[in-house]
Amino acid sequence: EVQLQASGGGLVQAGGSLRLSCVVSGFTIDDYIIGWFRQATGKEREGVSFITSSASITYYTDSVKGRFTISSDNAKNTVYLQMNSLKPEDTAVYYCGAVSLDRGWGEIMKHGMDSWGKGTLVTVSS
Repeated sequence: EVQLQASGGGLVQAGGSLRLSCVVSGFTIDDYIIGWFRQATGKEREGVSFITSSASITYYTDSVKGRFTISSDNAKNTVYLQMNSLKPEDTAVYYCGAVSLDRGWGEIMKHGMDSWGKGTLVTVSS
């Protein structure tokens, strides 16, 4: 059974940091693109960052470039999202997901992932 379990959300002040984890079971992260979307209240879901672990290729949406870093630990079958210099506009429920390796970044941004985990809430206070 494919499962993605996101954790690490919480309440942090603006300028602070959080690290999200996405623990994957049922498949190997090397075989998929793993990534993060977020959805703020009243807003559409937004792609944040993705990683192709097997090729160490990463993608970031413009609003998080230079502040967020996605990484993976194959031994733990886990993908992380290190979020620094957090802003109130980063407040959202963050979801991790998986999609097949043949998808391009634009397609993922438009259509989302094939499998999703439950979200973790990130709240950034001003």
